[in-house]
This record gives sequence, C-alpha cells and structure tokens, in this order.
Amino acid sequence: MATRSSSSSASASRRRRALSPEIQAERTAVMNALHPVVQLLGSVLGSNVEVALHDLTHPEDSVVSIVNGHVTGRSVGSSALRGPKGDVSYAAVMDARSARGEPGHAIIGDYPTENASGQPLRSSTVVFRDAEGYPFSALCLNADMTMFEMAHNWLERLLNRKPAEEPVATTEPQLDVLMKEIIDDAVHKLGKPVSMMNKEEKIYAVQVMTRRGLFIVKGGVERAALALNVSRHTIYNYLEALRQRSDAAG
Repeated sequence: MATRSSSSSASASRRRRALSPEIQAERTAVMNALHPVVQLLGSVLGSNVEVALHDLTHPEDSVVSIVNGHVTGRSVGSSALRGPKGDVSYAAVMDARSARGEPGHAIIGDYPTENASGQPLRSSTVVFRDAEGYPFSALCLNADMTMFEMAHNWLERLLNRKPAEEPVATTEPQLDVLMKEIIDDAVHKLGKPVSMMNKEEKIYAVQVMTRRGLFIVKGGVERAALALNVSRHTIYNYLEALRQRSDAAG
C-alpha cells in the first residue's frame, strides 16, 4: 500500500477558481476520511482488487493512495490517464463538472475495463462532489477477473496470510506521450485526414477523447483544438453538444 498527502488548492472546474475556506475544509475532511478507507478495503477484498483514491484537482498525478497497484501497474503519483482501458468514469467526471450547483456523489458501478496487459477487469467508481457541486475526488475499485489467478490469490491469502506485495516502482510515462496517444487514437479512428473531417466526425473524435479522460488534464482542450484544426471555443461547443445529447438520451 502506498499513499501521499492530498491538496485542495486547485479547482475541479475547467477553469481554476478560488475556493472558499468552507469548501477547502470540506474537501480536506473528505480526503482525510477516504485514506484509511483505501487501506480497509484493500485488507478485506484481497490482492486481486486494486483500490485507488484520486485527487481530481491534480489529474496529472491524481493517485494519492493505492492498494494492490499491480492490478493496473500504477502507484502513488500516477496520472488519471493511466487508468484501465475503457474506464467510463471520465465521462462521469465531465458530467459532474457540468452539473454546477448539484451537490451529491456520482456512483458508476460494475463496468468492464482492461489493464495494460489486456486482462479483463471489473471496475466501480464513486466521484465525490463538494457542496457547490464540483467533483474533486474519486474512489475506484478494479478487480482482476482472471479466474485462476483470483482463486490462487484467495487461497494464498487464506492459507498463508501473506501480506499483499508492494507495487513495484515504475517509471511513469511522460504525460505528453499519453495525451498524444489519446488524441492520435481518436483522430485516426475515422481513417481520414483531419482536413476532410466534417463537424460530426470531429465531435465523434472529441467524444473518444472525453471517454479516455483527455479533458480532465490541463492542456487537453488546447491539444485537441490543435489536432482538429479548430479553436478552443469550438472544442467547448463540441463538449456541450455531447452533454446535451447525453441528457436527451436519458
């Protein structure tokens, strides 16, 4: 298990804003309360379930506490972009940012993801909002669904009572490389150059980037705008259009 201290000085909105002392105190209290929860869940659920606490105000190195990081290969200080493939919680964070003035926590339960090796996982996430409705933290569970490995881990835990292995320290990929990979993947999914894309195709590319968490990282909007040859304002318009479509779909 590893942990680092959290910070509440930055805003969870797209544009950073000053926080009132009350909101700062609320965020700090919640984060302090969640740190031992990570340890508790890790001790109960077993070594095949990763428990990760994120500070969403610092998506570049959002992981502040983690147990069983070997499931996804992450450790304290990992970026939000290094999460499991297919993680739908990023979209929930964006939706929560749009729902200003609506405090309450968003629960995204039991959805399929994969780790970097392609092993299937089952994931669940709680996105915590402050009293003003802004998301600032997330608690994530990622369970390794490889059946034989799961059985082995449980048997080893019951018979030997060995502590879970500490996650191996790894060299974090450059954030720029991760962002470029997300953008390149989104742009190339349609198989045509950007100069030939119409508006709907560019909106689709932005949707792919959103699902992979690009826009919760500082500079994501600017990089997307440059890649799609549009303005920052246009990217925000595309994000708003996607939000409205999601609301209309129910």
